[in-house]
Amino acid sequence: MSSAQFLAPITADMQALDDTIRRHLQSEVLLINQISAYIVEAGGKRLRPALLLMFARALDLPRDDADTRHHRLAAIVELIHTATLLHDDVVDESELRRGAKTANAQFGNAASVLVGDFLYSRAFQMMVEIDSMRVMQVLSDATNTIAEGEVLQLLNCNDPDVDEARYLQVIRYKTAKLFEAAARLAAILANASAEVEEACAEYGRSVGTAFQLIDDVLDYSGSATTIGKNVGDDLREGKVTLPLIIAMQRGNAEQRATIRAAIEHGHSPHFADILHTIEQTGALATTREQARAQAEHAQAQLRCLAPSIYKNSLLELASFAVGRSN
Repeated sequence: MSSAQFLAPITADMQALDDTIRRHLQSEVLLINQISAYIVEAGGKRLRPALLLMFARALDLPRDDADTRHHRLAAIVELIHTATLLHDDVVDESELRRGAKTANAQFGNAASVLVGDFLYSRAFQMMVEIDSMRVMQVLSDATNTIAEGEVLQLLNCNDPDVDEARYLQVIRYKTAKLFEAAARLAAILANASAEVEEACAEYGRSVGTAFQLIDDVLDYSGSATTIGKNVGDDLREGKVTLPLIIAMQRGNAEQRATIRAAIEHGHSPHFADILHTIEQTGALATTREQARAQAEHAQAQLRCLAPSIYKNSLLELASFAVGRSN
């Protein structure tokens, strides 16, 4: 399944999202405009804002001024996400994202960090325009949690003793939190009950977790052309992800020692052997199974929604998060 299929019912909303992003990224500073245009045109799946827009429609958000509010909120979510990517790529010294040069590779680290700061501050300016303390609370809490997740991931780097609990905590903070916030914001705009709001948020958490689990699978099973980044980047950066954790649990003493050394040093001349261990131990299949369980849990949360094409899209989005190849 391609993303175009489940995004079809919100085509007009996604166009309005793009227009809103472009309108709010304008600056009198030329370099900000250049880098903003570069990262916007680089595309991306835009799943987080799409999730917000789908839930807004599935919850039958009144089509008055709230239309502009939910487009603006979706744009805020995307700006926050993009800011985290700019900072991530600097921290990770990444050179490739979505098949193109990262902004830091193109414009330098200093410019990328500062434009990331601009995106954060612009997002908060837009939040104020929503004029809702609850919205501000959800987004400010999410942004702070994401920052904590980034620091936790940094602390986990080059530590071969990271276990599944520590790994999943980083996912919940760094990735799943913004998915959760996007879904919750739609429920808040639609004045949904507390029960429905929590179901929406739980859907977001679970889809976000599934999405990251598959990202970590693809880092050891995709190709640079398909996944838009270099295969094995996580290991080169010393990141311990679930495929490595499972491979160490199931591998023999020699295999464990090879993986531990690679994590500690952030590189290894034995990368091919590590890939073989990951495949031989079934680590990728087990990680995919966990992602599938998260997606199914997310889909179960949609029982609170009335039947609609938007609910169908949310069901399909969860399946897409697990079945994708990039």
